Amino acid sequence: MVKGPGLYTEIGKKARDLLYKDYQGDQKFSVTTYSSTGVAITTTGTNKGSVFLGDVATQVKNKNFTADIKVSTDSSLLTTFTVDEPTPGVKAILTAKLPDQKSGKLELQYLHDYAGIATSIGLTGSPTVNFSGVVGTNVLALGTDVSFETDSGNFKHFNAGLSFTKDDLIASLTLNDKGEKLNASYYHIVNPVTNTVVGAEVSHNFTTKENAITVGSQYAMDPLTTVKARVNNAGIANALIQHEWRPKSFFTVSGEVDSKAIEKSAKVGIALALKP
Repeated sequence: MVKGPGLYTEIGKKARDLLYKDYQGDQKFSVTTYSSTGVAITTTGTNKGSVFLGDVATQVKNKNFTADIKVSTDSSLLTTFTVDEPTPGVKAILTAKLPDQKSGKLELQYLHDYAGIATSIGLTGSPTVNFSGVVGTNVLALGTDVSFETDSGNFKHFNAGLSFTKDDLIASLTLNDKGEKLNASYYHIVNPVTNTVVGAEVSHNFTTKENAITVGSQYAMDPLTTVKARVNNAGIANALIQHEWRPKSFFTVSGEVDSKAIEKSAKVGIALALKP
């Protein structure tokens, strides 16, 4: 298994997952079943106020080939075909979302002990070309992420990032939106026994001069129950409790309070994920 710097999307991912993953203000239910041949079928329903969204996803695996097909209530069909390691370190991914005829995309990923590369191209007459590359080690990594529109000849986005990992600490710095936004994040495992983690994210917009700060933490009450909390400089506070009541099946309750408008009702989200 390659133990290199990974892909560009992994820069700052630990902090993002700590601060944003599993928080929600909706009601979500999903159940996964497996056929005797190993086909996985996942049905998901989400209640967003007065709107109900649902989808059915099917996953088929055969050796190093995986096919994912998702049908949604918006009449869209998302297909993803993945070939893992046709040659060592390479992954090929083909995606398309029907009926959008311009959604087709082919992506190639390559992982090496000292580099991680991902490139994709839209399957259209004037495609958008994406490239991201990271060089370094699993301790220090430097990367860039570029998207170029061939029809206009302009860069859609141009980002750069730096990541430092040492034992129980991960720090990252990214420059996004063509240099308009600077983002710094911090992730620290305080106690691995209780899975106690703290993290923070600070961003500055050079155009608007605005700053955004979010801090959060995580603590495992027991091996099956985890609590998380976060707060930002806008006064929005969130908390959640997640319990794995059976292997791979989670029940999550999350809430949000605006400390600057305490008279408003708190937002409450519930998620239930069932897997056999």
